[in-house]
Amino acid sequence: MTTISLATEKSEKIDSLDKKILEIISQNARIPFKDVAAECGVSRAAIHQRVQRLIDMGVIVGSGYHVNPKILGYNTCTYIGVNLERGAMYKNVVPELEKITEIVECHFTTGPYTMLIKLYATDNEHLMDLLNNKIQEIPGVVGTETLISLDQRIKREIPIKKKDE
Repeated sequence: MTTISLATEKSEKIDSLDKKILEIISQNARIPFKDVAAECGVSRAAIHQRVQRLIDMGVIVGSGYHVNPKILGYNTCTYIGVNLERGAMYKNVVPELEKITEIVECHFTTGPYTMLIKLYATDNEHLMDLLNNKIQEIPGVVGTETLISLDQRIKREIPIKKKDE
């Protein structure tokens, strides 16, 4: 799946053909350019040039495959609210969190937590080990709250067209 960022200042340079291309490739990053070209009514070379321009502009920020964590034995998806001693400690805590390979997302947030992280564990015992022996041992971490995801029903990219278009 392709990751797409439509920043406000960038969207002015994005025309309707770009948006159509983004809609198509965000649904299937593996679609051949010839198929995108056919659906858009332009040449394959035009699609290639447009996609490269969108990459260069920073609109398309990555592409790849999504791996199903459960197939690899990671059966527990967890969101953990992390509170730090001081918010500024974020800069020191993030490198320590990066060393924990089970963490797949980390956000500096407003609200009740300083940070929100998402991780996958093989089971509750593995989760407890990650919490007690890794995350909570990081200097500056003063508390955590764990929310286990029971099921994921929606996972998608943001819409290419804004609601007001």
